[in-house]
Amino acid sequence: MLLHRQQKGMLFRNRNANRMLDLNTSTIPGGLTKNQALVLEIIDKAGKPIGAYEILGELQPRGIRSPVQVYRAVNSLIQCGIVHKVESINAFVRCTDVHPHRGHTTILAVCDRCGTVVEHHDETVDHRLVAWARQEGFQVDTVAIELKVRCATCSALPPATTSMPAS
Repeated sequence: MLLHRQQKGMLFRNRNANRMLDLNTSTIPGGLTKNQALVLEIIDKAGKPIGAYEILGELQPRGIRSPVQVYRAVNSLIQCGIVHKVESINAFVRCTDVHPHRGHTTILAVCDRCGTVVEHHDETVDHRLVAWARQEGFQVDTVAIELKVRCATCSALPPATTSMPAS
């Protein structure tokens, strides 16, 4: 199991490999386009989930004038596994894990107060969900799981005592 926190100053760190993501080698052949680099810079600086129109607002002084430019850049960053879309709030965050995301379920826990995002990967969850979907006759394209949570800081509880309520 992999757990990664999305916080300012630690957006690129892969705790298991203890190294930083190198965008110019393995992630995108040939590196990033100008628009991709600009969009990624804004997502990184935000330090929390940020929407496409917020990104556009930050980039208009730098020559990006159209939402289409932002969406194209974001979509390509998502396809390459550099950015995740937080579906529940229609916003984007930097991926904190350097592994390829094809065939892996990404679970995002999103604090509903401060916007902190924790990224988690679990092969057991992935296999079970895909097996269940196939059993029901579905072909799985992507799996997006989001948990609406209150982080330890916002709930003023130490991390060890934070737990999900019983169903």
